[in-house]
Amino acid sequence: MKILALEFSSPQRSVAVLNGLACCEVVETAVRHTAALGMMAKVLADAGLEREQIECLVVGLGPGSYHGIRAAIALAQGWQLANGVKLLGISSTEVIAAQAQAEGFSGTASVVVDAQRNEFYLARYEITPVTCREIEPLRIATLAEVRARETAEEILIGPEVTRWFASGQIIFPHAATLARLAATRNDFMAGGKLEPIYLRETAFVKAPPLRAIT
Repeated sequence: MKILALEFSSPQRSVAVLNGLACCEVVETAVRHTAALGMMAKVLADAGLEREQIECLVVGLGPGSYHGIRAAIALAQGWQLANGVKLLGISSTEVIAAQAQAEGFSGTASVVVDAQRNEFYLARYEITPVTCREIEPLRIATLAEVRARETAEEILIGPEVTRWFASGQIIFPHAATLARLAATRNDFMAGGKLEPIYLRETAFVKAPPLRAIT
């Protein structure tokens, strides 16, 4: 299956194409504001494929950069409308754990992602050379909770983890790894079902009624 992957959840954004065993990837830092469509065009050219040849499009759903994830989802939804491709959404914490595995890490690690408000998205994985298993589901944790794990000498991994935890290991979620995960899945979904992973309840404050000015 020819798979196009978009991973925009971290400051390092990437797009990849997986065609059988061959994989091409374009990686840019978000601060450069490289156009996503330009990244997609480049990786397709590098892979020698046309847009119409893509059979599946997969998006990293975060948690992470809400704007980046929303942009990736919008691109995927538009692509499905135009070309009728299969769509997948995969947690970016799963991608980070799989990326750590690809980089040779083995053992238990906590994936740490900035959740703002002095809090963190936190999940724990057991990683071996052949498996990558979530052993503690994703949740929001306080700075003190994650600091306690660091004190206990637990391995902390994530895209910006060393900003808060000096012993952490920087691991970015890569679109190439996302594409390889997608190649093992068949839980496809309609574009309207793609939603960012955002664990906080959405709260809206209703505006007061308009006052008549006399």
